[in-house]
Amino acid sequence: MRSPRRRPFRHAIVLAAGALALAACGGGDDGGGGGVVAESESESATAADDATSDGTGEETEQSGGDASAELATALTAAFAGSTPLEDGLEFDGASLASGDSVVWFWAPWCTICRAEAPEVAEVAERYAADVQLIGVPGRGEIAAMQEFVDDTGTSGITHLADLDGAVWSAFGVYGQPAFAFVDDSGEVEVFIGGMGGDALADRIDELIAT
Repeated sequence: MRSPRRRPFRHAIVLAAGALALAACGGGDDGGGGGVVAESESESATAADDATSDGTGEETEQSGGDASAELATALTAAFAGSTPLEDGLEFDGASLASGDSVVWFWAPWCTICRAEAPEVAEVAERYAADVQLIGVPGRGEIAAMQEFVDDTGTSGITHLADLDGAVWSAFGVYGQPAFAFVDDSGEVEVFIGGMGGDALADRIDELIAT
């Protein structure tokens, strides 16, 4: 099993049509394939890599301020079409780049998502002062997503329905559950698979420490 790795956002925010197709496939998959980082990247992202490479295949450094600003712009676009489950809620994806944040990707019919949901809610409440944790449900209907939230006691988390798969695609998420850890330096790490409360808390501790 490959371990997730942290990457500058330009590697993790995927806008390719191919990634969209991945996010819309496998409707019966509970996403229990373990933790990996999505590898699909758009041609534009590849071009950006070439422009910021030192020619040896290694990434060159960019300032944290530039990375965070670039990430905020990309996140605003990614979340533009999402639908808050809470009536009247307005959400700007750029808020995720203003500090350490966690995005939890889930589907209403996913048994792994349902099993870990109470632990995710507990961790979200425990770290509320340090980390913004939001849920991004996809691959389902609004009514089913709201039922999931009610059944699992996760109403304390902000949930943004990704009905067209745009947010999942932007993060390169192709299975559920999945987690994206957004560092305040402008880096994003994506983990595909369930984590459980203890593993999630440990990863958030690492996020806060950097």
